[in-house]
Amino acid sequence: MTNETEKIYPRIILGLDISTACIGVCVVQDNGDDKPEILYLSHKTPKIPKEKKGIEALFLRKKIFEDECIKEIASTYKITDVVIEEPLLSSNNVNTVATLLRYNGMISEAIYKHIGIVPNFISSYDARLYSFPELVSIRKYNKKGEEYSLKHITDALKKGNIVLFGAYPFDVDKKTVMMNMVNEMYKDTPIPWCYGKNGELKKENYDACDSLICALAYININHHGLELPLIETYKKNEIENKIKIEYKTKIWNRTYDKILLLTKGEN
Repeated sequence: MTNETEKIYPRIILGLDISTACIGVCVVQDNGDDKPEILYLSHKTPKIPKEKKGIEALFLRKKIFEDECIKEIASTYKITDVVIEEPLLSSNNVNTVATLLRYNGMISEAIYKHIGIVPNFISSYDARLYSFPELVSIRKYNKKGEEYSLKHITDALKKGNIVLFGAYPFDVDKKTVMMNMVNEMYKDTPIPWCYGKNGELKKENYDACDSLICALAYININHHGLELPLIETYKKNEIENKIKIEYKTKIWNRTYDKILLLTKGEN
């Protein structure tokens, strides 16, 4: 990430979320404050002949993206930083992981060729954590969608076991949560997402949103450093048939108030 001595503003950050089918792209201006300005936000879906497969298909997609996007961004914006979401290496499909790693390398080389910057990489987990650390909470539900017991929750509080999306059910659509967070952050200047003919939100918007999430996390890390959220204080009270647990999470000298309600009879 950026060194302290390089913190000269404004900085223009290019963020990318790369998959073989679609690449999310954003350019944001970091003025040193908590709300970067979005200069560009879109997605690119390089189209190639269906008969092209394997490495050749990656070469062709990379060339299209290079010609139609990277060159344009290089000529339009004075990019100072590049951050790319790295492939999820824990995927069960090793072929998919290998393909994404190759494609990331090809795109990274094109970035260096035309923009002259070596990209930074960030995991999807860190991108989500450091863009919106308020999403880190005590895990309330198990994989079956059932509330954890009071003892389980209390133990988690004592041990400081907080996780991303902890307040949501296990099967929550994380991409939708992240898009909602972004929409709330930029509610004064609504983002013009792409919609289909029937008014539905196109799935490619999630790739664009993920590229922005990477850039926001990268900026926060460069402003405040790498730090894990912690539980600062907690207390619990009984209210009718509920147990109310109030606690605070803390990161970068910011605190977030949390409330967790548990059904009394089930604990």
